[in-house]
Amino acid sequence: MTKLIAALDQGTTSTRCIIFNQSGEIVASNQKEHQQIFPQPGWVEHDPIEIWQNTVEVIEGALSEANKKVSDLAALGITNQRETTVVWSKSTGEPVCNAIVWQDTRTDTICQDLGLDGGQDCFRATTGLPLSTYFSGPKIKWILQNIPGVKTLADQGDLLFGNIDTWIIWNLTGSVNDGRHITDVTNASRTMLMDLKTLDWSPDILKSMGIPAQILPRICSSSELFGEAVSPFEGLPISGILGDQQAALFGQTCFDPGDAKNTYGTGCFLLLNSGSNPTISKHGLLTTLAYKIGNQDPVYALEGSIAIAGALIQWLRDNLGLIKKSSEVEELARQVTDNGGIYFVPAFSGLFAPYWQSNARGVITGLTRYINKAHIARAALEATAFQTKEILEAMEKDTGIKLKSLKVDGGMVRNELLMQFQADLLNVPVTRPTITETTALGAAYAAGLTVGFWKDLDVLREYWKEDHAWIPDMSDQDRLTQYNLWKKAVSKSFNWLSE
Repeated sequence: MTKLIAALDQGTTSTRCIIFNQSGEIVASNQKEHQQIFPQPGWVEHDPIEIWQNTVEVIEGALSEANKKVSDLAALGITNQRETTVVWSKSTGEPVCNAIVWQDTRTDTICQDLGLDGGQDCFRATTGLPLSTYFSGPKIKWILQNIPGVKTLADQGDLLFGNIDTWIIWNLTGSVNDGRHITDVTNASRTMLMDLKTLDWSPDILKSMGIPAQILPRICSSSELFGEAVSPFEGLPISGILGDQQAALFGQTCFDPGDAKNTYGTGCFLLLNSGSNPTISKHGLLTTLAYKIGNQDPVYALEGSIAIAGALIQWLRDNLGLIKKSSEVEELARQVTDNGGIYFVPAFSGLFAPYWQSNARGVITGLTRYINKAHIARAALEATAFQTKEILEAMEKDTGIKLKSLKVDGGMVRNELLMQFQADLLNVPVTRPTITETTALGAAYAAGLTVGFWKDLDVLREYWKEDHAWIPDMSDQDRLTQYNLWKKAVSKSFNWLSE
């Protein structure tokens, strides 16, 4: 019997398992949302136990839907929300607190203190990252400083840290009974603790942050045999790990320098394959690992991260009640022909690339009595496109590469209005693949390469097929006018929390 391959996609709002066949087509899928916890303004948490329980349920659910057994799977690949930080007891398996999510801004003061000597870029030459509340390192420091009993556990050798990939693999492979404590280079590169060149933890940065090295996982490649699962998935090989945005880059088969993709999910993430050497950005972008296949040389990427994209549509739904389902936003936005002159800057968690201002906050500018809820919906959609244009401009400045087209994926690419506006604003074609679940597909590809399910990257390239392309249809003057107004609106969000 022909085997299948599974991918676990543990995202910011839900966990899902997708089973693929050898052509990269979806055979079965199962998904479950988890609770979003907001204890204070700027704090965002998840329950790691809930995420682990959902992991088991969605894998079982996907197998049931496909009418398959664990033995029918060649391997499992894992992709995950990056930066989200879990710290737990090695002996009990109990987290010491809720997971601190990548959007959380509680470490703002820690980041400011760390930057007193060298500024926001004090670790950039080593890690490729600016000082920001976004990354895992300051979150670990906060837990060590603020959660009672944690330092004692660390001193006793009973404390473990991991992003969500590490937490899930530790539980899948035995948890307290010798569970594997590992991560891959893509997730490690998002901690602000890993040296981009050595692909190992930086002793100097660990010392600066007061983080004991023994709590950190071993760094592996993105595609190798990491171990086998125990019950209830006894014997299932785990052979692929990629942070979610790197997984989408891999799933979009962006294997050549200059290839780029944008994922429109809870946040928005534009990655460009920059080749075998890290390019340190001078325009506010992140330098990160794209992937590493087994013993091959690592591949690097430049990334522009937007904190709030699809999350803004959820906010319109959950906080304002403008829509009942996220899918209704396009219909509402189409009730007007333009944004009515308003611009929505969703700096709910500060501004990420290219500004990195954690003290910025969201603003809506240009309001008049003419404005109605349809204009707000349209401006909310356009915000994602404007932020993407800012990142693409920075990438072109850093690399000298002018994109000829942009591959897109993620939940928001079903929104035709947004995709057309994105093409108009960028003035390049925007292309959506036949299989838009590229994050899970990338994890499946990484796992499948390890176990011989797929031969090589050339085979994977053949599977990429275009589903739809949006062609620019906006005048240069209109594009320039709207973009200048957007930039003006962004400036109004700066330093909102300053004294």
